[in-house]
Amino acid sequence: MEWLWLFGIGLLATFIGTLSGSGGLINVPAMILLGLPIHSIISANKFSNMLSSFSSFFVLLKRKELSMREAIKTGPIALIGGILGGLFASSLSQQALQLFAGILLIVALGLSFVKKTQATQLSRRVPLKSLPFVGIIGWYDGTFGPGQATLQMHLFRQSGISYLASIGLTRFNTFLSCTGAVFVYFLSDHLNMAVALPLAAGSITGAQISVRIANRLSLNQVNWLLRSMTILLIFQVCFSIFKNQF
Repeated sequence: MEWLWLFGIGLLATFIGTLSGSGGLINVPAMILLGLPIHSIISANKFSNMLSSFSSFFVLLKRKELSMREAIKTGPIALIGGILGGLFASSLSQQALQLFAGILLIVALGLSFVKKTQATQLSRRVPLKSLPFVGIIGWYDGTFGPGQATLQMHLFRQSGISYLASIGLTRFNTFLSCTGAVFVYFLSDHLNMAVALPLAAGSITGAQISVRIANRLSLNQVNWLLRSMTILLIFQVCFSIFKNQF
């Protein structure tokens, strides 16, 4: 029965995460509630995001919503960031990573409520000044991840890149940062395929649905859905903590 829950978590989180980012604010707390080890949760998320991100990126690339040249400009930086992030997370103990993950989850939640601004003129080019931030976000993705897609989409939208192109670049960079992290987690023996495979199946399904309806939704609708789910999860996590105390 656990595999069905993992499939549903992956579908919902990636559907929302592809459209507006912060899908990790759904799947990480939900998987914690299932009682899974934190290293297994993060590594399974990296594996599922690696596959689902590439699948949605490929759809947008076929539609010519973004330039492959611009994707290649940012991709290697995201890959290196993901490897470094995976090495950092793998070096932490279970308790230390749980504490670190909890702090980052709170930060990511706060960032999801920050009002996003964007340039008035649309562009297809990623400015050079944005590349260091791509690397930092890639490191964060390899280490933990929730909120990284929101940060990347915010970065690209601030640069004047269109909504669909921002999704495509974010998915490509997520694919590479997760690939780097998965390689490290696999070598560290933290990747549990019994958890990763059903989560990945749900994530790929959610990604494919989201890229096909992305141009039919407004950002306000997506943000409303994301924040509603986040608030619901806060109540769930608080209830879980309260129950364990008594």
